[in-house]
Amino acid sequence: MKVVVDTNVIISAMRSRSGASHAILLSIHRREIIPVISVPLLMEYEEVSKRDGMIPNLTDSQIDIVLNQICDRAIEQKIFFSWRPFLPDPDDDMLVELAIASNVNYIITSNLRDVSPAESLGIRVMEPGTFIKHIQKS
Repeated sequence: MKVVVDTNVIISAMRSRSGASHAILLSIHRREIIPVISVPLLMEYEEVSKRDGMIPNLTDSQIDIVLNQICDRAIEQKIFFSWRPFLPDPDDDMLVELAIASNVNYIITSNLRDVSPAESLGIRVMEPGTFIKHIQKS
């Protein structure tokens, strides 16, 4: 199952080994879900995760290992069409563009308020815990 994973989920997964966000990361590791990424999204993962104090329990080298594993298991999608502005937070528009370009049905995010308008395009926007429950039923 292909998904777009918002940066806030990746950060939360690296900050704590418990919780649904970490379960998403483990599902990626086990190849149960396939993240779809773009260069801008990967750059955001890296930039945010390496901010001072963002992930105090990991070094930059350890963060690189996690991001490299995500890349190893991901499908890179180039974006050829812009849907901007679409969401209230323009930084989140790349998630919608990526989902549309890659024909992905799910965006996993902890930011439902800003990303949920994507549902009007047929994309299911789910929090990590809801998504984990959803795939366990499938």
